[in-house]
Order: sequence, then C-alpha cells, then structure tokens
Amino acid sequence: MVKFLVIRLSSIGDIVLTTPVVRALATQLPDSEVHFFVKKQFADVVKHNLYITKVHLYDGNIAQNLKTFKQEQFDYVIDLHKNLRSFRVRNGLSSLWFSFDKLNFEKWLMVNFKTNKLPDKHIVERYFDAVSKFDITLDDKGLDYFIAPDDEVNIADNFGVDFSSGFVAFVVGAKHFTKQIPVQKAADILNGISLPVILLGGKQDELQANEIAEKVNNAPVQNAAGKFRLNQSASILKQARVVITPDTGLMHIAAAFGKKIVSLWGNTIPEFGMYPYKPHPDSKIFEVKNLKCRPCSKIGFDKCPKKHFRCMNDIDTDKIIETVKSLGD
Repeated sequence: MVKFLVIRLSSIGDIVLTTPVVRALATQLPDSEVHFFVKKQFADVVKHNLYITKVHLYDGNIAQNLKTFKQEQFDYVIDLHKNLRSFRVRNGLSSLWFSFDKLNFEKWLMVNFKTNKLPDKHIVERYFDAVSKFDITLDDKGLDYFIAPDDEVNIADNFGVDFSSGFVAFVVGAKHFTKQIPVQKAADILNGISLPVILLGGKQDELQANEIAEKVNNAPVQNAAGKFRLNQSASILKQARVVITPDTGLMHIAAAFGKKIVSLWGNTIPEFGMYPYKPHPDSKIFEVKNLKCRPCSKIGFDKCPKKHFRCMNDIDTDKIIETVKSLGD
C-alpha cells in the first residue's frame, strides 16, 4: 500500500482543480490510497469524491493534525497549497514531499509592470508537475465533482415547470468585488437573454441577488443565493443549459460538469492559468483586453482602485447576450 496525503486547504475552485491529480494517483498507481487535507469549511467540496480514501479537516490546530498524520504513516505528501501551514505539515512529517510552482514572481510582474512571463499552462498541468516523478499521466476526463443523492435538487419541485424545460444559471457571488459582475450589468444581460434564470451564490450574496432579480422584468428569475447548500447549488449548476459566471469557485464546478460556460473576467486574467478547465467546447470567455490597469491584483479588491471598474463595465453586454442565446437554444 502506497499512501498519499494531498494538501489543498482552500478555496472552492482551487480544491476542485486538484481533482485530476487525485484521480490519477488513485487509479493509475496500483495499491494506492489518497487522503486529502482541507479546511473544515470546504469539506463538502471533496467529501463525496470517489477517489479519496479519507478527508482530514483543518480547523486551526495543525499540531493535532500532525499527530493524526504521523499515525497514518504517509509515504508521500503532495503539497498543492504551498503556504506556511502546508510547510508545517511537510516539515513535521518524515514523508517525501512534492510541491508546485505558484509563479508568484511572474504574477507580480504581470500585476505591477504588465510584463507577461507567465507560462501558457493551466494550473491543472502545473499541479501535475508536482507529481511528475510518479508513473501517472494527465487524462482527458477533466475535473471531478461528486454530489450525494440527498443533495440532488429537483428543479420543477423547487422552481416550477417554467424552469424544468431549461434555464440559465447565473453566479452572483465572488469573494472580491473586483471579480463580481455589477448588478446593473447582470440585470441588463438577464433582461436581454429573456430565458428563465436561477441566481446562485452564498448567504453573503443574497442581497445582491435580490437587487438583480428586482431589475429583471423580461424573464422568470428565481433567487437561490443563500437558500441551498454548496452541493445543492452544484446540482442546480449541473442541470443548467448555460452558466454565466465571474472567475469564482462555482465556475470550476460548472466546468467539472462539462457545462456551457460564459465567464466574465474583471481584475483577474485567464493567463494566470485558472480559466475553466475542459468545459463544454462552446464555452466563451469575455474580458477587456489591453486595459492598462488590468490585472490590478492576482486575487482581487473590495473596490476598484481606479474607481471606474472598466474591466467589468466595458465588457460588451450585447455580445454576451448574443452568446448566451445561441448556447441556450
């Protein structure tokens, strides 16, 4: 038995993007066992993954986790987080460890000087670089996301028959404001597509979703933000015809289901390597290229540093509507 500990503590999208590595370790290496170390609040992302033997939860006490890990006697640690906490785990165990290049310097150059030294390589491929010493290959199966039967959402029962024949999922939330689709732009898009829409997000996105819903009058809209658990929201995504989303965790879950994704990019850029991985081939990325202030951050801000938020506001709304309509037919 060969035992692996894969570390990716957060967040939703980053964890989903590790799943090809997990699947390869579990299925391509004989007699292997894959454990996963994740923050407690993100356990739902991996707890039903068929390729993970055991999920270990981080709740702030690395010392306690290390006691457990020593008992497990892992052969290898695969660090796909690469921060101080994951370093403490690596340093506290006698297991051989492998990690990946976060490209922090290259991202810094891009953010501060708009000098692009980033490799043309998705982060899934860079995660695989961490396990290149093992006899495994990156397959063509994309990302994984597993939903338990009790988290499957019946669309007709929850949203009505208007939605059971097809709907667009619109992702409201993103952790940082400069990744979010502005309320008025969202409403303009949804009024233009004239298709049934389900708004998705967390509890923190409920008020913003209400604002959007109040501005939409050309199509039936249901605000599901904050009303469903993460894996229930994933079930709704799975059943959508098209997913409109900013650069956020639900975008990657939608990619895991091979959905048609229309992604809108604000302050972050696909060149960072975290664009949708193997979604439906008709998926489309919208962004404002050659904007001098973009990217302004590799993560995001609570407000636009330039106060104009052109990276989102200048994306062509009519082209988004045209694309969603064609994908929704």
